[in-house]
Amino acid sequence: MIVTSVLQAHQPLDTILEINKDFKHLEPRDKAFVRMLATTVLRHRGQIDAIIEKAQDKPGKIDPPLLQHILRIGVAQIAFMNVPDHAAVDTSVELAKGGGIHKTAGFINGVLRNVTRSYQEWMPQIDPVVANIPEWMLEQWIDDYGHQGAISIGNACLKEAPLDITVKNSDLLEEWSKKLDAKIMPTGTLRRSGGGSVTELQGFDDGMWWVQDLAASLPAKLFGDLTGKRVLDICAAPGGKTTQLAAMGADVVAVDRSAKRLERMRKNLKRMRLDHKVEIVTADAGVWTSPETFDAILLDVPCTATGTIRRNPDVMYMKTEYDCEKIVTVQRRLLENVVDMLNHGGTLIYCNCSLQKVEGEDQIDWLHGCGIPLVRRGIHPNELPGLEHIISKEGDVRTRPDYNFDDGGMDGFFITRLIRV
Repeated sequence: MIVTSVLQAHQPLDTILEINKDFKHLEPRDKAFVRMLATTVLRHRGQIDAIIEKAQDKPGKIDPPLLQHILRIGVAQIAFMNVPDHAAVDTSVELAKGGGIHKTAGFINGVLRNVTRSYQEWMPQIDPVVANIPEWMLEQWIDDYGHQGAISIGNACLKEAPLDITVKNSDLLEEWSKKLDAKIMPTGTLRRSGGGSVTELQGFDDGMWWVQDLAASLPAKLFGDLTGKRVLDICAAPGGKTTQLAAMGADVVAVDRSAKRLERMRKNLKRMRLDHKVEIVTADAGVWTSPETFDAILLDVPCTATGTIRRNPDVMYMKTEYDCEKIVTVQRRLLENVVDMLNHGGTLIYCNCSLQKVEGEDQIDWLHGCGIPLVRRGIHPNELPGLEHIISKEGDVRTRPDYNFDDGGMDGFFITRLIRV
């Protein structure tokens, strides 16, 4: 079961869906439903478990774990997906039979019937942020953003994100806005709220655009004009920013340690007809060195990815506080390694999609305190019209899921611009 693989084996949801044979053979509409069901369980697991606890005649631990997952799937459909109650109950009972625990069918039926009768009464009693967001993560957000800021971020993380698109040719933005029924955001990102399969949308096969969150599109924009420049993209896969750099006119060397992710990037670059602009290198960027130096370096470091929970709720089950500490060390090693590959006077953009300041703002404080020859070149409000509020007093960018929330929000990102001295 997909949910079992995430919650027990701690495998990323996208990886599971990519290798799951049963999922691959589903029709597009059924794939969309399965994915939505899985992400709903993961996004609201804390609330779902609290509802299950209230619905049991004798509250307590549920065994085997498969039974717990089946109940979660049932509650997710009833309480969060507007699936007819009888369909949700029947599906859960069938899953139990198919999973070899058919003797639990009566228990499942009883619990879910209680849920259908009372979940609307129980829901207001359960704090969604406290129930769903891991305690260590929430505590760091409180330290970084204050209690109200942390709660605001947490609530935004529990909402599904819209589909954001970057158009290959910015001169055709208006045209693609109409074709895709999408809104033009202040940064030139297209935002689409409609459903459907991404690959079936007009222009996908022709390489006219790619999917990229508004916040993820910002780092490359902050280089300015890249026409004809040599740019190093470190930790490049899955390739959204690599594609963006190439579309901006740069000649890119893209480095990543994952051959599998780079192969996917290679296919996307070919679809976008930008593969001739990118040299792909499979290597550990923490130790890899280049015989040449570059005009610009984009360092999108590995991180806890807590800023992407809206899109990837499995992140809440992939990382721990200890992982965060280890990642900080990796990020510093990358910064130290790449600086000598940057031309004097060249620009380095350091960024990541984490909300934890220890991976962003604190790393730049560390950098300035240890003698690495990089100085901040602050980002000016006129570079991001309409998004001036995401620029800190130091001149860095800090985006949060609750920023511009009424307009669909954005992933959490930290971005700073540094110059080699």
